Amino acid sequence: MEPLYTMSRTELARLQALEALSKGQVTQARVADALGLSVRQVKRLAKAYRLLGPDGVLSARRGKPSNHRSDPTVLAAAIERVRERYADFGPTLASEKLALDGIFVKRERLRQAMIAAGIWRAKQRRRIAVHSPRLRRPQFGELIQGDGSPHDWFEGRAPRCSLLLFVDDATSCIGAALFAPHESTEAYFQLMEQYLQSYGKPYALYVDKLSVFKVSRHQEIGDQTQFARAMNELDIELICANSPQAKGRVERANRTLQDRLVKELRLQNISSIADANAFLPQFLAGHNARFAIAPASDIDAHRPLGTSENLQRILVHTEERVVSPNLTVKFKGALFQLTAPGLERRIAHQRVWIRQLATGVSMEYRGQILTHQELPRAQRPVVDAKSLNAVIDRTRLGARTPNPQKQRILPPSHPWKRYPTLPQPPK
Repeated sequence: MEPLYTMSRTELARLQALEALSKGQVTQARVADALGLSVRQVKRLAKAYRLLGPDGVLSARRGKPSNHRSDPTVLAAAIERVRERYADFGPTLASEKLALDGIFVKRERLRQAMIAAGIWRAKQRRRIAVHSPRLRRPQFGELIQGDGSPHDWFEGRAPRCSLLLFVDDATSCIGAALFAPHESTEAYFQLMEQYLQSYGKPYALYVDKLSVFKVSRHQEIGDQTQFARAMNELDIELICANSPQAKGRVERANRTLQDRLVKELRLQNISSIADANAFLPQFLAGHNARFAIAPASDIDAHRPLGTSENLQRILVHTEERVVSPNLTVKFKGALFQLTAPGLERRIAHQRVWIRQLATGVSMEYRGQILTHQELPRAQRPVVDAKSLNAVIDRTRLGARTPNPQKQRILPPSHPWKRYPTLPQPPK
């Protein structure tokens, strides 16, 4: 009875080629070309086939353990460490953490061992909508994508908060990140200041239609938010996406951080926004080294800040106000008196910019800083004059004095003179 052989497709193809070679139907060069081997290797296989027959085609390693197998002792120690500290980690992240602990196991071998031990189960792939891919911008700093991710970042050790991100479109590098209680204009101002001080001005910022970036439909056409006004002053184009998929790089970064960063905060025993923000630079350095890619172009598109672009003046709450005839301006319930020598006639009825700085209120008119002082509520100047100079003089002097020359004198024919009292009805 002829023996039975179990062969792979590769071994079977080699057997058929060697049989044809032994019968003189093909040459060694043609067999080498068909099998993708060298002529020397074909000669070795032909010699083994002549001596052993079909057994010479079979691999000598069959039935023996692989030379690349993991040490069972090391693998057992890795599984024990994973059970102890990294039970909810994926195989990739768990293998990285085990390497830091001095336990080196390949990711795929660890994945198989975690599945066999019941620690990890592969996630079922869900069907998702197909979107047309958008090519990356070629230059670093040509476009950055911004987004906020509300999540339970501290896993119940602290209240839920949001992580704000700026991700470069060309490299997927996280340029700036900030934990904040929620997405607000002030938080995005801090994030933008962090990015600008690190890299400079990008050409465009790609965000969603959050009320921080885009006015609601109930507001007037042409209005802009505080953040949009600041980007306009910095000459940064603000683009609002119509769907989350349009800014997929920052969305995928959020999904990655909701897995990796949450576990890092747990390992570091961080339970507050302040401590998390202090830890972010260290984490982002390793994250960017792991996931960022090289841009298509070597040109850095970031632009330096100009000498007149003071971030402490631009990235603040700013509003427009109209100056009253007596040179006063109301802002947030307070009344301010402008003291601008030489500009009294020019700034009355004009619009001025009021900026809420950290040190107080700043007022500007056509780029010029105006001096001012806040008036107590009891002191409110009276506006009643034909001449602007007279109004200004009375404002500086204080209380107004009555002018007897301007009292109205009624003529005798006036109804008030003709009928001093109303007629009484008959009794």
